[in-house]
Amino acid sequence: MDRALEKARAVLDEEHEAVQQAADDVGYRTPPRSHPEAAASAVRIVPGQVQRLSPSKESEDLLGLSGRTPNNFSSGSGTVVAVSETSPLSADRLRYIGAATRRIARGMDLDEIVLGLCRAAVPAFSDAILVYLREPLPVGDERPTGPLVLRLRRTDQAPQDGDLQPELASIVAEMCMVRPGSELAGVLRGVKPVFADASVTRAALADLFCDGGEFAVPDGQRVILAPLRGRRRVIGTAVFLRHSERMAFEADDLLVAAQLATHSALGIDRSMLYGASAYFADELQRSMLPATLPQPTGVRLVSRYLPAGETARVGGDWYDVIPLPGSRVALVVGDVMGHSMTSAAVMGQLRSTFKALASLDLPPQEVLPQIDEIARDLGSERMATCLYAIYDPISHRITIANAGHPPPILLHMGGQAEVLRVPVGAPLGVGGVEFEVVELDAPVGGTLLLYTDGLVESRMRDVWTGIEQLREKLEAIAWLTGPDHPPPLEALCDEVLDMLGPGDRDDDIALLAARFDGIAPSDVAYWALEPENAAPGQARRLVRQAMARWGLEELIDSAELLVSEVVTNAVRYASRPVTLRLLRTDVLRCEVSDDVPQLPQPRQARATDEAGRGLRVVNQLARRWGVNRLNGGKVFWFELKISE
Repeated sequence: MDRALEKARAVLDEEHEAVQQAADDVGYRTPPRSHPEAAASAVRIVPGQVQRLSPSKESEDLLGLSGRTPNNFSSGSGTVVAVSETSPLSADRLRYIGAATRRIARGMDLDEIVLGLCRAAVPAFSDAILVYLREPLPVGDERPTGPLVLRLRRTDQAPQDGDLQPELASIVAEMCMVRPGSELAGVLRGVKPVFADASVTRAALADLFCDGGEFAVPDGQRVILAPLRGRRRVIGTAVFLRHSERMAFEADDLLVAAQLATHSALGIDRSMLYGASAYFADELQRSMLPATLPQPTGVRLVSRYLPAGETARVGGDWYDVIPLPGSRVALVVGDVMGHSMTSAAVMGQLRSTFKALASLDLPPQEVLPQIDEIARDLGSERMATCLYAIYDPISHRITIANAGHPPPILLHMGGQAEVLRVPVGAPLGVGGVEFEVVELDAPVGGTLLLYTDGLVESRMRDVWTGIEQLREKLEAIAWLTGPDHPPPLEALCDEVLDMLGPGDRDDDIALLAARFDGIAPSDVAYWALEPENAAPGQARRLVRQAMARWGLEELIDSAELLVSEVVTNAVRYASRPVTLRLLRTDVLRCEVSDDVPQLPQPRQARATDEAGRGLRVVNQLARRWGVNRLNGGKVFWFELKISE
């Protein structure tokens, strides 16, 4: 990082020296301090951001125009030398313009471009500069609404005899509303730079600077007002000023000011378009990823996403957490090839497909082949890798399938980090392949880390070296918290990302950490009920006994009523045994499963109807409720809040 900064500084220093040398060739030099116009009046201006330039012999030599060059001999103090367009001095001016515009074009964002203009102009071309920009700045073809308001964006000022002019530090007008039909509006509409010796220009400067304060325009051609016009419209203005001890501007300097203003305006336009595209890219990426993670029972989840960098803000990496029936949860991390809007769009389609298929409660070995076919239809150049895992907090088991993705790492409670041996299948989009599934223990207190290859692979290291470094990093983090206390998930993710060096950000990164808390067997009650008329009564007795054992007597009445309604509806249509399960965590969760695929629909019951009110009762009493499809039926669940 230090070498990169030193290289950047060296490039800027070389460009700055080129600008100063070109200005020196033009003949911008400071005449002696005994100049007879030393007592001329000055302009009072408000700086939005004043940059003080340290006095030096080189900068003192660049402050005037009466110095000596090979083709411009000094003609005495205060004498203006006329230069024709065919003179060698015009070539020097072109050289200065070239060096100055290269300095301006170096900037990528708005502040860098404005800074480049100020540093290129002061002290080489002028003693002070003020840059006013439209507020707010339009983007591209956007048509501004409302009045034209200019805001002082930046000022730079050269020193005089080591002392800064006090006028630039005083506030006169930081904001200026351009009145339609005013002199300032006319000058801006004319686009061309103008001297301040004309009455119209002096009135325009008065509108720009003087907002109830004192105002005095320097005599002669010592002020240039240069409108900044972008690709579509005027976006601001730059004011170049020379103090009274320096030679006045010449007619050729209007061309110089026009070039500086044009290149700056186009650069500002470009930066606004770049900023808008970056904003849209960020919004697209953010909308493609979960806004918040669900917090299902028995597992804690934390995620991170980092784009590859400013030049590749949109990528194909994603993560997702999908609650499943039976308190299970699906964990997904994937990576679409490329860094573009297309990659993000493909990622969004795959993520939506994952959610749809997972909601059907299909096992991983059935989900991945279908995703593979969809990815293949999207194009062979849009392959993706993916890791799909399903965690069951009751059985403390996790099922994992891998489609060409880096393996997950399990951090055990004692501090040992293990790279899980998961068979690696072909990436999604290859087509016609099978995906092998493994089922592993998910110990309580363990932390499963799912990630994309951007975390472990870069130009500086191969993927397996990065995986080993990640494993060692996790063990080092766990050692700090001790064997009996797993590291906090938020801090763990932050520490993992800190392992990235300056050269390790070649790809975007998705990171998903899952802490297995599980559900203790003593907090689970499970029964199978035959589909007969006596089942609702049996379900009420079983629920009453379990809740009394758990000390939840205050919820018995509500739970009995809801269980009776749900079980009654299930046994009416079921042909196989109905399962009833109670889970006690921070809430009481009841799940009733049957073999009927049709989902219950709420309806408006008439006063004489004996049925049709079950869902209304559930909706009134339950904290949350829902229905999930199963591979061979459905599961109806509801939750009741447990008081503190």
